[in-house]
Amino acid sequence: MYVPSRFREDDRARQLEFMRQHSFALVVSAPPSGPVATHLPVTVDVVGDEVKVRGHFAKANPQWRAMGSGETLVVFSGPHAYVSPKHYDALESVPTWNYLAVHAFGTGRVIHDAEENLRLLHELIEAHEPAYWLQWQALSERYRQGMLGGIVGFEVDVVRIEGKAKLSQNKTEGEQRRIASSLAVAADPLARTVAEEMERRFAHPGEPSGRGEDADVRGGEDVH
Repeated sequence: MYVPSRFREDDRARQLEFMRQHSFALVVSAPPSGPVATHLPVTVDVVGDEVKVRGHFAKANPQWRAMGSGETLVVFSGPHAYVSPKHYDALESVPTWNYLAVHAFGTGRVIHDAEENLRLLHELIEAHEPAYWLQWQALSERYRQGMLGGIVGFEVDVVRIEGKAKLSQNKTEGEQRRIASSLAVAADPLARTVAEEMERRFAHPGEPSGRGEDADVRGGEDVH
């Protein structure tokens, strides 16, 4: 992921919380035959310094065979919004897109053990609808085994995380506030969420604002 310094999100706690909040992820494998990707719900498990991303493929999905063949990338996508150049001070400005995303890289492995796959399923249910676990247990053994037989679990041992929060930090404070105000009243709920994140950072500044090393399109930055 292209991450200019102004947009870099290095706070580990914030990265992990983002991953958990946006856990319908894109799992990308890169076998010799070419890259493949699947959109999947995943869980994020953190024990000390270790981060593991877990989930399962449909057994009919051939991507599970590529796990362990090269590095695995898991993409967590957050809210995003179009930004009009009308909010900028300079007439010579171009449109752009504000967004938040986290990329997690690691080594993937396939899980064939039935009990471990059942634990993976339990993790997903606990994350999204804990009450369903009682219903699952009440289903017939034949049905449950049939469902479990149709999936293949996986686990990614994360070795590197890249976070990006592109929120117009390369613009003046006045420009940023005009952008946030406009997005806050947009019809698109994702745009309003971007505005909320911009406002949160106004209230708790932790990154530089204004023009600088990643200034604008003429300086090589207002691209994505």
